Amino acid sequence: MTVPDTATAERADIATATRVVVKVGSSSLTTPDGEIDGDRIGALAAALSARRQDGGQVVLVSSGAIASGLVPLGLSKRPRDLATQQAAASVGQGLLIARYTAAFARHGIRTGQVLLSADDLMRRTHYRNAQRTLDRLLELGVLPVVNENDTVATDEIRFGDNDRLAALVAHVTRAGALILLSDVDGLYDGDPRRGEAQRITEVRDRADLEGIRLGRGLTAGQGTQGIQGTQDSRKAQGIGGMATKVEAAMIASAAGIPTVVADAASAATALGGGSAGTYFAAARGRRPATRLLWLKHAAVAHGSLRLDHGAVEAVVKRRASLLPAGITGVEGAFDAGDPVNLCDENGTIVARGLVNYDATEIPGLMGRSTRWLASKLGPEYEREVVHRDDLVIVLAVLARGTPPER
Repeated sequence: MTVPDTATAERADIATATRVVVKVGSSSLTTPDGEIDGDRIGALAAALSARRQDGGQVVLVSSGAIASGLVPLGLSKRPRDLATQQAAASVGQGLLIARYTAAFARHGIRTGQVLLSADDLMRRTHYRNAQRTLDRLLELGVLPVVNENDTVATDEIRFGDNDRLAALVAHVTRAGALILLSDVDGLYDGDPRRGEAQRITEVRDRADLEGIRLGRGLTAGQGTQGIQGTQDSRKAQGIGGMATKVEAAMIASAAGIPTVVADAASAATALGGGSAGTYFAAARGRRPATRLLWLKHAAVAHGSLRLDHGAVEAVVKRRASLLPAGITGVEGAFDAGDPVNLCDENGTIVARGLVNYDATEIPGLMGRSTRWLASKLGPEYEREVVHRDDLVIVLAVLARGTPPER
């Protein structure tokens, strides 16, 4: 692919990426009263079509389904209850994809709608199906338009925002770059509305974000799971603020995918490797498995397991599987296959994993060896409670009594 003259040396990886995932927020697609803005969709379609015509492949992750359904349903603002949100998404998704289909058709590009739930990118059989579908659409010359399946997703299985979804889709599709578009032109070292603030043009690692406030008491890179579902005061139709964009950018860059956070009006510049927005450099090394990215950054735990000191050291320091012998307590109601938090003796979360037993089974297994359980209960009990391949470390724990590294 030809590198545009406007591409900077640092962002050549964006300009030359064969496959790009672009996410756009609802505030960039709708008018203040919630109606779809045809001109904005047309401008975005033109920028993405230009990238396609240059030989690249594009996946669009688009918010806006719920916002698009508000006016047709006579709603003046985004509903708070899940059922009405799902109804609005059901009406709005059709309107949104129809506009995209028409806008891209003017450039000779076919679109295909792909609705995903968090489950689709966590369970191996599901995300492999999602991966094959997206790959095949791209092979056929179709531009996939991806959104969270808001019509059926519950609070427990939601991504929480499409920024996080876009980062995981970029990983699933093995994209070479991720562009996160909204109505904010990048990350600032302060609030530009309240005085002087400088746009941060480049982030190489989390140290570059130290001390930067993202709103609601969060610092950059701190994580956003505690505020999923909240609204940014400047984005009444959306739920993703700068905190979610930074976290999504860090998820993607940690997986080796360079990312740009920019405003939708600068889409063409960002795609061309220009100096728009904030650039998050890709980390080097092997990409982690998609379900592990989901576990660490997007999963909502259905319960927790309390571990003794030996089990904590085995899981965290030796990256071993969690066996029933090291479990001292269980909380919550979960089924086999659900994500659960693994906690130390003080209740601090040290890891998260996919559990192999229901919550009701575990009390009868605690403190027992797998050999003993197999001899008493049958060979199917000679297995880990959480296998190391389905486990991510959340907190690095040192020796007993030593403060953990955050």
